[in-house]
Amino acid sequence: MSQVEREFLEFDVVIVGAGPSGLAAACRLMQQANEVGHELSVCVVEKGSEVGAHTLSGAILEPRALEELFPDWADRRAPLTVPAKRDEVYLLQDAQKAVKLPNALVPPSMHNTGGDITRYVISAGNLCRWLAEQAEDLGVEVFPGFAAQEALVDDGGVVRGVVTGDMGVDADGEPMDGYTPGLELRAKYTLFAEGARGHLGKRLIETFDLAKGRDPQHYGIGLKELWDVPADQHEPGLVLHGSGWPLDKHTHGGWFLYHADNSQVVVGLILDLAYQNPWLSPFDEFQRLKHHPVLAKHLQGGKRVSYGARAIAKGGLNCLPKMTFPGGLLIGCDAGTLNFAKIKGLHTAMKSGLVAAETVFEALSKGDPGGSELAAFEDKWQASWAYAELDKSRNFGPAIHKYGTVAGGAYNFLDQLVGGKLPRVHDTRPDHARLLKAEECEKIDYPRPDGVLSFDKLSSVFLSNTNHEENQPCHLRLKDPELPIRENLPDFAEPAQRYCPAGVYEVLEDADGQPRFQINFQNCVHCKTCDIKDPAQNITWVAPQGGGPNYPNM
Repeated sequence: MSQVEREFLEFDVVIVGAGPSGLAAACRLMQQANEVGHELSVCVVEKGSEVGAHTLSGAILEPRALEELFPDWADRRAPLTVPAKRDEVYLLQDAQKAVKLPNALVPPSMHNTGGDITRYVISAGNLCRWLAEQAEDLGVEVFPGFAAQEALVDDGGVVRGVVTGDMGVDADGEPMDGYTPGLELRAKYTLFAEGARGHLGKRLIETFDLAKGRDPQHYGIGLKELWDVPADQHEPGLVLHGSGWPLDKHTHGGWFLYHADNSQVVVGLILDLAYQNPWLSPFDEFQRLKHHPVLAKHLQGGKRVSYGARAIAKGGLNCLPKMTFPGGLLIGCDAGTLNFAKIKGLHTAMKSGLVAAETVFEALSKGDPGGSELAAFEDKWQASWAYAELDKSRNFGPAIHKYGTVAGGAYNFLDQLVGGKLPRVHDTRPDHARLLKAEECEKIDYPRPDGVLSFDKLSSVFLSNTNHEENQPCHLRLKDPELPIRENLPDFAEPAQRYCPAGVYEVLEDADGQPRFQINFQNCVHCKTCDIKDPAQNITWVAPQGGGPNYPNM
């Protein structure tokens, strides 16, 4: 299409992403403005059809940042109704056996009960829906269903806002009836809070060289299901974690199972995307995991009601990029603030949003015209409890990568006991470079799903309520369309067929018997795994023209 004329809206602050960090920042900005009578315009854009539609997390919430933002959160009816009451941690030895770890051997970061902080089993999506209500009450404009497609960067290298995606474009990129060009949302400052592997955050890190001097970011894929279970086997606040089977010694990860409210249980697997075997399928590992007696007894007699998957930025402090650039900030999991030692990131993401909001408002309240690089953020962030928490856990991921699950876990256990003072460990090899050739690895024969505890990908995608209009441009872009068959298939048995948890990628045979790479983008649950794990880095995820999952209560 030729260059289109775009309408524009101007704000003091534009926030990309209505997740915990973005909404916390929006609320805090308006709180400060309202307290002193300062006129401020704040806009949040969210690619999901509604706030929370694309939000997926475990989740156990430490409410520390929430209490700073809304000390009266209980009176405001925040969706924190199930305190964590009992912890169990297991090492699964094989498909039948397990060892329950005594409390003394559980790393401090994995304790969810006791101490002076009450933690809660929550739906992260419902928390975001509630935060959006608070933001709107404070005067924030929240626009769901609008994907930020490009950052507005001026000739001087300053971010001036974002452009939302065009609507009504067909698969060939041509306008259809009802075509609507995207808007320019101009801002004095723009906060990017897209979550892990945000497509704009990824480009900004490259454009402004924000990862210079840092370890490459490391990721996991989190797969999660929501189950309705019989009331007599439901124990609200029971929290289970574990590791071991079905993952082998070269594959790191762990599982969780939480008893939430309303006779519901959430179960999931987090699998490190540094895995080596291209025959591995994270989805199928998760499905067979649920057959272990430790997990199965909590699910038997129940009904699976939702499914989803999402990448997790788990590299920690060593991988945290510079979060400031002219005209904006990276916050939350767009930067990688999750504390993987705790398997928690909502509280640290929200705290980064609070620090960002306080930094931006301080500048604007002094008459800052915008476009500066807010160097004060770095000092405030490094002085925060969230940064101190990440610093204490900085060795967790790299030690496991370097020394393995057992030795790395022992290193981390000792490191936590001494307050994170052991020598810093680094992991400078990116996840996509970890795959071995298919011929070097054992092919994995996964059992067929039984339709009771384990299921196939397509029925799972159905439960995610994922939908994309078929006649729109494919949002999974191949730099070299021939590479999957030419290189990835002979070298790695084209691992996209297996690392995708939604059946997006297939290798089919043409009529003449030749292999063909097919992309079923309609199935995409926006997990970003393909953008991360493709060994040639040939796949780029961009925001689609609407659609995606619509997670209820996840």
